[in-house]
Amino acid sequence: MSARFGRLPWLWLSLLVFVIDQASKFYFDNALTMYQQIEVIPGYFGWTLAYNTGAAFSFLAGASGWQRWLFALIAIAVSAVLVVWLKRLKPDETWLAMALALVLGGALGNLVDRVIFGHVVDFILVHWQHRWYFPAFNVADSAITLGAILLALDMFKSNKSGETTP
Repeated sequence: MSARFGRLPWLWLSLLVFVIDQASKFYFDNALTMYQQIEVIPGYFGWTLAYNTGAAFSFLAGASGWQRWLFALIAIAVSAVLVVWLKRLKPDETWLAMALALVLGGALGNLVDRVIFGHVVDFILVHWQHRWYFPAFNVADSAITLGAILLALDMFKSNKSGETTP
């Protein structure tokens, strides 16, 4: 692919994340009742159904509804920036392209939920012996988190600053 498309071919990963995210949300939204829990690994991991009208960790979930459109606008803006960024990447920036594609796929997955349903469907439940629970999340959230970790790791690569490591 020519340099004029940058790393846009990585959009296949965004599409894959989006499709898996939407299919899994559709499945669990229809297979479970609200807050029903199914233990997969007893004491550690399971499935549940929860709706989040807020952002990460239910931030602003208690607001009156305006947050739906605020988060949708933010997702649209971030998605546009990510596509432009992907287009401008150099051929050797593979890890960065992968990171951006993961974040983009996740952002679009949660955006569709927000716009169509007014909430994000969460279904993955991680906990410790029923004493500590991590907030429920979904495939899109996982992709965004993995992409953010890859972005952070990419920042620490020595060739980014032009310096070489001894």
